[in-house]
Amino acid sequence: MSSDPWGRVDETGTVYVRTAEGEKVVGSWQAGTPEEALAYFERKYEGLVVEIGLLERRVRTTDLSAKDAQIAIDHLRTQVEEHHAVGDLDALRVRLDKLVADVDARREERKAQKAKQADEARTAKETLVVEAEELAQSDQWRAAGERLRALVDTWKGLPRLDRKSDDELWHRFSHARSAFSKRRKAHFAALDAQREDARKVKEKLVAEAESLSKSTDWGPTAARYRELMADWKAAGRAQREAEDDLWNRFRGAQDVFFAARSEVFAERDAEQVENLKLKEELAEEAEKLVPVTDLKAARAAFRSVNERWEAIGHVPRDARARVEGRMHAVERAIQEAEEGEWRRTNPEARARAAGLTGQLQAAVDKLRAEIDAARAAGNNAKADKLARELEGRQALLDQALKGLEEFGG
Repeated sequence: MSSDPWGRVDETGTVYVRTAEGEKVVGSWQAGTPEEALAYFERKYEGLVVEIGLLERRVRTTDLSAKDAQIAIDHLRTQVEEHHAVGDLDALRVRLDKLVADVDARREERKAQKAKQADEARTAKETLVVEAEELAQSDQWRAAGERLRALVDTWKGLPRLDRKSDDELWHRFSHARSAFSKRRKAHFAALDAQREDARKVKEKLVAEAESLSKSTDWGPTAARYRELMADWKAAGRAQREAEDDLWNRFRGAQDVFFAARSEVFAERDAEQVENLKLKEELAEEAEKLVPVTDLKAARAAFRSVNERWEAIGHVPRDARARVEGRMHAVERAIQEAEEGEWRRTNPEARARAAGLTGQLQAAVDKLRAEIDAARAAGNNAKADKLARELEGRQALLDQALKGLEEFGG
């Protein structure tokens, strides 16, 4: 009989292994010596040790699933329980039990991690849905559209939730995108309609602008072009290609008209500058008639100057008031001379002036006599009162005498 700390071989060749529960039959060995039998079954034990060590390393360092790990553990446990090896089988059982505990702990850890990832994914998807629903109401069509496309890419990168939750959130997300697309489509359809209406309006404006381009009715036509421009701005924009073509035609028609007007006005301005020189010469000639010494000659000379003045034509607007003011001043001087002459030669006016002067002179003389009498009588208060009245009458008399002088004395 042969033995070691963990097993023995009896006289019949039966091999035993020692365990905490007592000896267990390992097998029968008839091919060689007992030592060879123990060595064989010890090698089988060492093989189990190696397999268990490898499984421990896989559980610890790889992503081996709990299911596959448990299958491997059960397979090794069966080999241990069948007692086909000699060695510390109880130690192997302890290591396998430890592996089961490690796998269970890892399963719970992965379960918790998966639950955490699911919660994070749910929160992330709910956040995407809320943002998508806000964007669905936006009028920033380009920016909102680009952001929604980015949200879709983000959604695709997130883990799936349970089917019900994932479907509900996706339905809200998809509905928000559809609502935005529907609003954007309606907006651009209305915009296209507005641009088509604008194109029709602007085609009419262009037609009228082109019909006016050859007009020589400068003032009214220029005013009408300003009205057409206001209508153009109020019409809104047409489609880009149509807008550019219509604007080029509209602007071209205006350019033709205003270029022609500018050319005519330039010629007119040159003519008016020459007219100004001529009228300034006439104004200078007229001003030599003042002061008026010979009314008849001055009147005839001014008439001659005025006839030549009227024949000249317009002068620049900014000089008109100045040069016409010089002629008006001469005209007023002649008119004042005429009025003075009329007063001197009007017998009725002269008689009225002489009569008024006589009445005032008599009143002044009477007041002076009354003042002298009052002072002689010692009545100074009455004399002072009459003196104040005399001052007023004397002022009227002086004015009347001056007017009478204008009639030649």
